[in-house]
Amino acid sequence: MLRVFEYVRPYRLRLIPILLASLLEMVFNAQIPMSVKYMIDRALIGHNQRMMLIILGALAASILLVSATSMARDYLFAGIVARIVASLRERMFEHLQRLSMDYYARTETGDILSRFSNDVSAVETGLAAGVAWGLQPLLDLLLSAVLVFSMEWRLATLGVILCPFCVLGPQLLSKRASAASLAKQEHESSMMSSLQETLMAPNLVRAFNLQDSITARFRETNRRLLASGIRLGFMTSLMERSASFGTLLLQAVVMGISGYLAFHGTITIGTFASFQALFVSLSYSFMYLAQYTPNLINASGGRERIEALLREIPSVQDAPAAVELKPFSTAIELSNVQFSYTGEQRNLDDVSLRIPRGSSVAFVGPSGSGKSTVLNLLLRFYDPSSGSVLFDGADLRTARQSSLRAQTAVVFQEGFLFNTTIRDNIAVAKPGATLDEIIAAAKLAEIHDFISTLPNGYDTLAGERGSRFSGGQRQRLSIARAVLRNPSILLLDEATSALDPSTEHAINQTLERIAQGRTIISVTHRLSSVVNFDRVFLFNRGKLAEQGSHAGMLAAGGIYAKMWQKQSGLHVAEDTERASVDGAWLSEVPLLKGVSLATLSELARWFGTERFAIGRSIVEQGDPGDRFYILVRGKVEVLRDKKRLAVLEDGDYFGEMALLSNQPRNATVKTLTDSVCLSLPRDLFERLLSTEPELRESIRKAAAARGAS
Repeated sequence: MLRVFEYVRPYRLRLIPILLASLLEMVFNAQIPMSVKYMIDRALIGHNQRMMLIILGALAASILLVSATSMARDYLFAGIVARIVASLRERMFEHLQRLSMDYYARTETGDILSRFSNDVSAVETGLAAGVAWGLQPLLDLLLSAVLVFSMEWRLATLGVILCPFCVLGPQLLSKRASAASLAKQEHESSMMSSLQETLMAPNLVRAFNLQDSITARFRETNRRLLASGIRLGFMTSLMERSASFGTLLLQAVVMGISGYLAFHGTITIGTFASFQALFVSLSYSFMYLAQYTPNLINASGGRERIEALLREIPSVQDAPAAVELKPFSTAIELSNVQFSYTGEQRNLDDVSLRIPRGSSVAFVGPSGSGKSTVLNLLLRFYDPSSGSVLFDGADLRTARQSSLRAQTAVVFQEGFLFNTTIRDNIAVAKPGATLDEIIAAAKLAEIHDFISTLPNGYDTLAGERGSRFSGGQRQRLSIARAVLRNPSILLLDEATSALDPSTEHAINQTLERIAQGRTIISVTHRLSSVVNFDRVFLFNRGKLAEQGSHAGMLAAGGIYAKMWQKQSGLHVAEDTERASVDGAWLSEVPLLKGVSLATLSELARWFGTERFAIGRSIVEQGDPGDRFYILVRGKVEVLRDKKRLAVLEDGDYFGEMALLSNQPRNATVKTLTDSVCLSLPRDLFERLLSTEPELRESIRKAAAARGAS
């Protein structure tokens, strides 16, 4: 009770009238059994009508007074509880805004939502019943104990000795009930996470007929919640029943002993009746407290989960003496930076680079190479494990985060929009911006004309996550938001990778126009978008492997040149319905090395285009190996026994051995973004081999060489 009621402490002055009203009710609750004694001994036995009228009149006046004060008390306390809950939600929400990105990386959204709903509700329920089921029975118990001692100390002593047995059962069961309550709240959190994840992708669920599998998974989560609910309900019932049983047994024992004393004239009949009424009140106070315990247990579990959130310490915080960054004027630098997300392996290893003001630079490299990690450090979403990130020579750890963010704007891969108006979505970059400023930004992002065609114009609601607009429209609104901020530094995090080729090309042209006079930092895996950048930094396994201009890095013939060759031989039509591959590109596939270019060009014609939505399995582990795939656009993960082995991007391929044998797939390949693939079925390949003896022989030699190696 003390732990839960810590939340009441700031309102202790407001509790004074509530306490006074409870004391008044306590006196009234004791007045009724005490009136029984005088009613019997003086009014009834003594045939004193005047005494009877005085007693009844006093009771009637007390009823009116206590009813009025109790209602006022309940109203005042309801206001306190409502303020506590509102304040608690605000504290949690404000704390979430201060937490660093690593917290969100390791915490499910449904778990956070559950703390705001189920856990806060448990605390609210526990607090709301605190006066009626906690404070009032406690006061009644104390006064009843005093009165029974004043009436018959021998019986009172016996009763007080036996009273703890009323709460023995609840005490023994409380730890188990508390554990059951916490388990139920954890299962509720899991169910919220499952529900939230499903509601975010209704189109994906229906497009691939996932309703049955998702329903089965939800049923399993709900089954675990059901089991924990039954256990908690049973433990709660046991606590209440054990308290009731102990109370009834205690009343029977005391009634028997006091009846014996009254029968032999040791106490009066009025004392017997009054003592019984007082002792019933006392024992029921014990029982009410015992029955209130399950609410306290639920509230305590909810409080623990809430406090666990509030105890989270941001890993990135402003230093006590943090200073404002001056307007960007020289360069951004990374100096001997090392960083790890988990502490187990380095995501960046001794990285040093320099980005001059007004330049355009790109971070490229394979998936997991560290390019996005550098962007996170530049935005100070994380701090380096060692080394430093310098802004005009000043370590970002010595500067206020707000002063850094005021000079930057980011366009992420997903053009996220809040479920509010277009005007408000653009204006989040500059609170208080005028409509003219918003329109100017929309024009620069080339989205104003589209907005003007909408019935409500800039007051059109975007829908949840911007669901009312296409991917390209959402991205242009994100660009307008960035432009409105008028940043010195514009960061692009795979800003066009999820768009179709025509939309990507148009948005890249828009970005080039708004980049004038700004420092541009782009993270991308699509090298065609960085050809005209001033400098390209290529990362590989956490290290800065290469850097230079596009032309210079191609001439160097290193990793960048190989990535360029891997991507440049693949083509997608603007409608993304058709893709193609050059014969020269196929010559880099080990299985096809040594095959003539003419034969490979013929082979390229046999590939078909396949499109896969995000979250779709292209192949499943154990499926027949009957098709070779080339990933033209998109990103996929390779899983074996549900463990990630690799992430593949534009220009990667898988399943080439399926062209030679029909062995089952040894891994699952699942899309992480909408993806376009070229595929070659084994039966078509066999048909081609039957007409191309040269190809068959080359394939045989290549396969033999791979087997020998």
